[in-house]
Amino acid sequence: MTDHSLEALRSRYGERWRWFAVATVMLGTIATVLSATIVNVALPDIMLEFGIGQGQAHWLATGFIAAMTITMLTTGWLLDHFGLRKTLATAMLLFSAVSVVGGFSPTPETLIAARVAQGAFAGLMQPMAMYLVFRIFPKERRGQAMGIYGMGVILAPALGPVLGGVLVDQLNWRFVMFAPVPVTLFGVYMVWKFLPRPVATLQSYPFDFKGLVLLAVTILFSLDALNRLQIPAGNLPMIAIGALVAVIALVLFVVRERSAPHPLLQIKLLRQPSFLYANIGAIALGLALFGSTYLIPLFVQTALDFSATDAGLMMLPAGIVLGMTFPVAGRMADKRSPRLLITFGMAMFALSAALFALSDLAVGFGWLALWAVIGRIGLGFMLPALSTGALNPLETHELGYGSSTINFTRQLGGAYGINLVALTLEYGDHAGGLPTIEAFHTAWWLVAGFVLLAVWPVWKIRG
Repeated sequence: MTDHSLEALRSRYGERWRWFAVATVMLGTIATVLSATIVNVALPDIMLEFGIGQGQAHWLATGFIAAMTITMLTTGWLLDHFGLRKTLATAMLLFSAVSVVGGFSPTPETLIAARVAQGAFAGLMQPMAMYLVFRIFPKERRGQAMGIYGMGVILAPALGPVLGGVLVDQLNWRFVMFAPVPVTLFGVYMVWKFLPRPVATLQSYPFDFKGLVLLAVTILFSLDALNRLQIPAGNLPMIAIGALVAVIALVLFVVRERSAPHPLLQIKLLRQPSFLYANIGAIALGLALFGSTYLIPLFVQTALDFSATDAGLMMLPAGIVLGMTFPVAGRMADKRSPRLLITFGMAMFALSAALFALSDLAVGFGWLALWAVIGRIGLGFMLPALSTGALNPLETHELGYGSSTINFTRQLGGAYGINLVALTLEYGDHAGGLPTIEAFHTAWWLVAGFVLLAVWPVWKIRG
């Protein structure tokens, strides 16, 4: 039987084993991001086959994001009880299984349930990458490792829509659900080959089910209320009920987490100033990343009359530049103050959003592509520095809960950011049933403003 102790892996692969381990967790993240982005191009075919409307179909995306956000906070408990090897391998296997079930779905309800399950297991996998990097790399190399990890992960959102379009056009929408399965199954093999057995003694304490239920109620009811706000006519009673339930559940969740002996959300970590400020920055990062990814293709097609192909090509240089920025920013995060890098990244992204907000029909394709590049440079500087600024001050035994918390706050910012952007467009000026260019300008100013508001707490992160 192969020895998978830390010493044996170092002896077998030398220093390379760290990068093999990073590649392993990267596969899980690539599969989750691929699943989150690839399904959008298949929605028209799914709606046609099952005869469902936009109101039901949107849960294929919203259900995935909500479930992913909710389960992220469970990662700390799972790592303490089962270790990284067992937790990640099991999550990848279950993710593969529900993906196959979704591909063979006979009803829309089965497909939505499969998407929700995909999101739940995706939420388990994503924080594990950050946890691994901060466990196996010394402090002075963590930024570099996060940069390399981030460079690989951006391939998924860049290639997802393209791969999805080919699968839908050449085969069938069901292959969109099957697409991540080879990635996660190969990931299981990589887990058992390159990840070490737990070094520390595994712990045993009860899971905070009450906290998880209250968190789920808060997120699901609040997101549903925001979705209904886009079409308020006839929905006002449900919006009011949903908002009230979400607020009550949130209050009960905070009370529960403050009093529980083993809470889902380690509030004591948020009492550490640098960790708290980095999480506020992560919310802004999530809003910037998800909000701009949602806005750019919609803006250039709806308001500026570019084609879908043009919109895709416009994002290509930005994706390439982001891939080049990550390793550079990662190395700088090991040597520079995180608050300087994060603030620079926020300023670059806010500049990009402002340039989009000032763009009109006279702006050419090349300039719009440049605005997107500027924004992606900003995002590239924010991610590694936020990770090191948040987790470097933590003790080793706090890394599991710390990594799940900052991933959770980033995802939370993205989930609510998309809804806020959609609401801004919905309540803006319309012509012919579509948002006008002025409505898009307002949305861009909103995104820029939210990101700039986060500069003040981020500046308080200790170097």
